[in-house]
Amino acid sequence: MKIRAQFLAKDGKKQFVVLSYEEFVALQRRLADAEDLLELRKAKKREGKKKSIPLAEVKKKLEGR
Repeated sequence: MKIRAQFLAKDGKKQFVVLSYEEFVALQRRLADAEDLLELRKAKKREGKKKSIPLAEVKKKLEGR
C-alpha cells in the first residue's frame, strides 16, 4: 500500500498529516485487521493446547437441535 501523505509543520516540526479519504479508510481497515489478529493471538495463547472442534462437527451438532 502506497500512502501519499502530506505533512504539515508547526514551528519547524511535523505536526499533522493530510491523507486522501480513500487512504484514510484503507489505513483504518488495515489497523482493524491488525487489532483483530492481535486479539486472535491472545485468545489462542489463553486457550493453550485445548482441543478445538472442527466447524463441520459444530454444524452437525447444531443441526440436531
